[in-house]
Amino acid sequence: MRRTDVPDVVIRRLPLYLRCLTYMAERGQSVVSSQELGAWVGVSSAQIRKDLSYFGEFGRQGLGYEVTYLRDQLRTILQADKRWSIVLVGAGALGHALVNYRAFESWNYDLSAVLDNDPEKVGQPIGDLRVRPMEDLVASVHETGAKIAILAVPAEAAQSVAEQLVAAGIRAILNYAPMNLVLPAEIHVSYIDPIASLQSTTFYL
Repeated sequence: MRRTDVPDVVIRRLPLYLRCLTYMAERGQSVVSSQELGAWVGVSSAQIRKDLSYFGEFGRQGLGYEVTYLRDQLRTILQADKRWSIVLVGAGALGHALVNYRAFESWNYDLSAVLDNDPEKVGQPIGDLRVRPMEDLVASVHETGAKIAILAVPAEAAQSVAEQLVAAGIRAILNYAPMNLVLPAEIHVSYIDPIASLQSTTFYL
């Protein structure tokens, strides 16, 4: 099956399954049912089975799923069994927080370069790196082999910077800027907008 045939909502759930399976494996659990996994993630057992069916048959009826086997299969499907280099654009407060977020490394994501257009930030240490000027963008992407970028710039700069990233060879962007990007269809963009999430949350209060 082609990756484009799998609904995006299914792909977004797979990391949740992987996280739960990883935790179960770490605590020594060997088998999990679709009902138990669904309860952890907050979806029905039928949804678990349907999501996994896009990629093959992983369990046996009445016996459930072998935790480590399904974990490893999901890691392969998500290509989380590879190490990925990432370039980060934006060395402000958010950029510093992201560089110091150790979970990236533990899940095989290496922040390999940080860039900013502020001359006062260029050359300054950020984690184990030093901030590079935007003029080094193409060189940074080529040197690190990065296909992924994190965008942590003001909204008014996001579109222009995203276009520069695509031109440099980036194929996927995690965008923290509070705006939608207009990019070629083959470029995958994921959005993280804390304010939008908070506004959705306060609806329920």
